[in-house]
Amino acid sequence: MKKESEMWRDNVRGIFYIALKDIKTYYFKPPAVSWGIVFPITWILAFYLRNPGSFEELVPGLIAMTILFSTTAAEAVVINFELRLGSLERLLLAPVSLSAVLFGKVLGGVVFGFAMTLVVTIGSTIVLGLHPDFVYLILIIIPSLLVFSSLGALLCVLVKEVFEAQTLLNLPRFLMIFLSGVVYPVSKMPVALRYLSYTLPLTYTVEGLRFSFSGGSGKMILSYTLILIGFLLLFILPAVKLLSKKFE
Repeated sequence: MKKESEMWRDNVRGIFYIALKDIKTYYFKPPAVSWGIVFPITWILAFYLRNPGSFEELVPGLIAMTILFSTTAAEAVVINFELRLGSLERLLLAPVSLSAVLFGKVLGGVVFGFAMTLVVTIGSTIVLGLHPDFVYLILIIIPSLLVFSSLGALLCVLVKEVFEAQTLLNLPRFLMIFLSGVVYPVSKMPVALRYLSYTLPLTYTVEGLRFSFSGGSGKMILSYTLILIGFLLLFILPAVKLLSKKFE
């Protein structure tokens, strides 16, 4: 029992320091910040200027894009980059499990994504005078950060080269932007695209954020949270298995 508790403490400590190391090394650098916050703002402004209307309606999509791009800004390349350098193998010399190493990588993306999302959310709320339900926001934002950081990790371990991971990641990212209600409501899409949109995690992020700003049902928020947790398990569990195969 004592040995198990020590292993648990070692893993928690390892997750914390791996995330801290990644944040200092890869995140909060100009490329990551530009992908995480500048790109979503520019993208949303482009749609707004093309069809001016109520910018408040685009805020949930802006926050959702910030979550998506900030968590995957470096997550999709960090693991393969460190595998090539050999630094990931050195992490395993410490008393931590392979799953703890992966969780540490995911947590780094989550922390960076949370910081970028916080800036966009607070900025939009103050500038536009919005009054969201912050409990609802937390229930949607936190699992969404975990989902998309885990997605980045999964796509990273699916390939061998760093550039392959970024190329592979662009497909689901831009697919979700157009099909998840970021700039065009899912309810107004053709039936076939509507069904497809509900297989994408970003749809539940956008819808949950809209409910958070419009004062929707708490039951719907909870259902979206549970669905996002399901996507998290769908991404993180295969990522752990695929990473372990790289060391066989």
